[in-house]
Amino acid sequence: MAESGLAFCAAMAAAAAIPAIAQADAQPAALQDRRAYIDPDARTSDDPVRIPLRTTAANGPELVIRGGRVFDAVDNVARPATVVISGNRIRAILPPHSVDWSSDAQIIDATGKTVMPGLIDLHTHVTYPDRNEPIDEQDSEGAGTLRGQRNLRHFLEYGFTSVRDLNGVSNAPFLLSSWSAANAIPAPRVFAAGWIITGTGGHATERPITPSHGPKFAKEVDGPDAWRAMVRKAFKEGASVIKIASHFSADEVRAAIDEAHLLGLKVTCDCETIYTDLAVDAGIDMIEHPLPKSEAAIAKMARARIAAVPTLQVYQNLLDRAGGFYGSTSRRFTMTSQGNFDQFKKMKAAGIVMGIGTDTIGEASMMAPNSYIAELKWFVRGGYSTADALKAATIVNARLLDMGDKLGSLEPGKLADVIIVDGRPDENLDDLARVNDVIKDGIHYIADGQLVVPRHMPLPLVKPSPPADVK
Repeated sequence: MAESGLAFCAAMAAAAAIPAIAQADAQPAALQDRRAYIDPDARTSDDPVRIPLRTTAANGPELVIRGGRVFDAVDNVARPATVVISGNRIRAILPPHSVDWSSDAQIIDATGKTVMPGLIDLHTHVTYPDRNEPIDEQDSEGAGTLRGQRNLRHFLEYGFTSVRDLNGVSNAPFLLSSWSAANAIPAPRVFAAGWIITGTGGHATERPITPSHGPKFAKEVDGPDAWRAMVRKAFKEGASVIKIASHFSADEVRAAIDEAHLLGLKVTCDCETIYTDLAVDAGIDMIEHPLPKSEAAIAKMARARIAAVPTLQVYQNLLDRAGGFYGSTSRRFTMTSQGNFDQFKKMKAAGIVMGIGTDTIGEASMMAPNSYIAELKWFVRGGYSTADALKAATIVNARLLDMGDKLGSLEPGKLADVIIVDGRPDENLDDLARVNDVIKDGIHYIADGQLVVPRHMPLPLVKPSPPADVK
């Protein structure tokens, strides 16, 4: 009996080991980095896809920001310096007494102010409807595009030069992304997911169905092949990040992440409890929100260098307004302010890299920059220095976008996304509400707090009209 029992236990142990070995062998696909195949000096699209583009010469006079203190998001302290912009790139960061710029340069006097990289919000939904919007316009792509343009202007006015939009109505986020990239509208850069991918009845699709909880905003798919296909569709439409949400199975989440990584896109997840474990095991890049997760999941996130975007303030707003989550099958847990903050502190203690996002929806977009400043203050309360919180808002966020080589800090060669703040935000976060000037892609969009849109220059006719030989 003893030998039989030992044999049975050994057989059970061997059987139990098989899935673990198989899981260990089934590593997620590595994130493809196209930069390895492109000349470092070549021009590409300013997004993670990195599409090769024809080289264009810088036009217009240089832009020089002098007299201010520069917080470059590389060092933790600001210093007197001059920023020189040529075209859409930072050409130089000069000592304060240097005059190494062209004679026709445009000068911005930043005396008494702080010059720093543009802010980045890693979690927005700029095309979502306002609560008072007519029901028949809430899932309209046209209305969503107009809402998005309005909300993006508000973000730009307060110093945001990039936002990551993690789902919206139909193709509106992709339209806004391409128009902003072409500087056809005054807006931050838009890194768009387009829509949420979830299983049938998953987050943002549960009953009761509303326009913003319908198929124009979230895609319900079942089975690994369908998840893989939806990732491909998002890539085709212009996604620069993939967003998934619980619920899903282990093979579904792995298929989505593998496909996104093969295409060169990062994946972030709105998930909780056991679904966080599944996403982490499948090789997810980021986890959104302070939703419940196990100690084991946090430890695995730290080991695998999986980042987090905690969005503490949006849930504080929810708790202040409604007291918690009710009536949602994708939010079957108790949420408290302390519990959320405990999640944040555990992730920080584990060494997880965390970025700044607000999860603004609908008219909450018009709260910028208040929610963002409040989110930064949560980071400071959780142990970040003020300077490190600002670095999370800039260079860390840029790296999480897979754009750290182009955005997030004031360094020669980087894209010219620069803001001028009337104050010392590296010492007092509330000063971020006093953004005077915003330069995005080398264009001075906000000057002295006002949006500046140059007059349209009409195209000439082919020939004078009416023709001279017409009598």
